[in-house]
Amino acid sequence: MKLTLRVWRQKNADAEGAMATYEVDGISPDMSFLEMLDVLNEQLILSGEDPVAFDHDCREGICGACSLVINGEAHGPERTTTCQLHMRSFKDGDTIDIEPWRAAAFPVVKDLVVDRSAFDRIIQAGGYITAPTGSAPEAHATPVPKADADYAFEHAECIGCGACVAACPNGAAMLFTSAKINHLNVLPQGAPERESRVLNMVAQMDEEGFGGCTLTGECATACPKGIPLTSITNMNKEWLRATRKAAKR
Repeated sequence: MKLTLRVWRQKNADAEGAMATYEVDGISPDMSFLEMLDVLNEQLILSGEDPVAFDHDCREGICGACSLVINGEAHGPERTTTCQLHMRSFKDGDTIDIEPWRAAAFPVVKDLVVDRSAFDRIIQAGGYITAPTGSAPEAHATPVPKADADYAFEHAECIGCGACVAACPNGAAMLFTSAKINHLNVLPQGAPERESRVLNMVAQMDEEGFGGCTLTGECATACPKGIPLTSITNMNKEWLRATRKAAKR
């Protein structure tokens, strides 16, 4: 396959960015999208140019590091992570636009790399449980109804990639935040911080400068792990519950 790539290049956070055009040839349809970028970077290095910076780690679709907007879609045309997107999803001769996540809370570091530490600070605000140190508890010590366990597992699948933010026209982080809150709030282990968790994490999300949610649903459509849009409505119920409880104190 021969492709034309239009890639966002930006030297650093303070520099002006622009799209740069490159031609790559000999791309196998069985290559992953990141392997195709590796080919481009080898080509750039051999020609004495600066390679394109992009995030990656496990390349197995489980770490959430890969984060590219491909032809205007977060992670590209398939509902998967960028590292699991294969070049057979494109045609010989295609022109592909490659950009970083676009959100005020995700400033560009260099080229296609963005700073997603805002997600870390949301987690630090309440995405944990109170647990005593020591050996692991016995597996059946705390019974959890199957429906609750399934719900928790569904939301625990969130890998924090940020596709929901990139896809949202408002740059909202509600799907990510709701996944983390609902995962813990439904479990008995998360009960001690149930109210403080949702209040603190939502407050931190707002402080980071993410946009407001208008339930357009683009976040759920782009999520590679299929976190449902109902996660946001359930989080809103948790937030209202916690706000009313706090007001009565």
